[in-house]
Amino acid sequence: MITVTDLSIQLNGQPILNGVTIEARPGEVTVLLGPNGSGKTTLLLCLSAQLRPQSGTIMLGGHQLEGLPRRRLAQLVATVPQEHHPVFPYTVRELILLGRVSRVGYWAQPGSRDQELVQDILELLGIKSLADKPYTRISGGERQLVLIARCLAQEPQVLLLDEPTSHLDFKNQVVILELVRDLARQRQFTVLLTLHDPNLALLFADRVVLLAGGQVVAQGTPGEVVQPAAMAQLYGMEVEMLSQGERRLLCPKLS
Repeated sequence: MITVTDLSIQLNGQPILNGVTIEARPGEVTVLLGPNGSGKTTLLLCLSAQLRPQSGTIMLGGHQLEGLPRRRLAQLVATVPQEHHPVFPYTVRELILLGRVSRVGYWAQPGSRDQELVQDILELLGIKSLADKPYTRISGGERQLVLIARCLAQEPQVLLLDEPTSHLDFKNQVVILELVRDLARQRQFTVLLTLHDPNLALLFADRVVLLAGGQVVAQGTPGEVVQPAAMAQLYGMEVEMLSQGERRLLCPKLS
């Protein structure tokens, strides 16, 4: 579980997050929704200790994030960034094996268990055929699967994903988010991710946090939070809710 209490941060003298308080639970997908510049990515960077807030606390499984050694943090928290450009032309298998560094040590060679774990992950995600291909020569959807595979190799408790559907086609957006939701439930990961599309939050989130101007304006279940009035205020546009059975869909009101 992640518990964030009254977190604030400034970058270059500009306030980015102000008094943010949220909770993300094991076995659930928590989605951060908000317009560009609302602080979503900054919050994820704080949760992965890549940025240090000026005030507030982040608790991870009963431990304060700030006091965790870097290696222990890497064993607990895995991150899929918006963009990933490796320095070396790793194969897919090699890139996934890098997820084992926090477990085996930086200079140690991965052992048979590490190799077997990576093979199991390749099969689990259906990307075994990519194992020996250069990571730089596979598609965007395949890259996202490989980055998630690297996270699984860390054997973490928390999975953070920054806009995992960006640059993906319609099918691959669904594939990635279904996978993330299933991993959260089956492995009891605490999953926190950022999205731009509220309809994807309606489909895949267990909880939604709305961010605007670096502040939390609402949080709760998708049914409670992803409502036309809230979306109109968040994005500055009129929307309406369409329903088909139990499915709901937000649609912009066009002039």
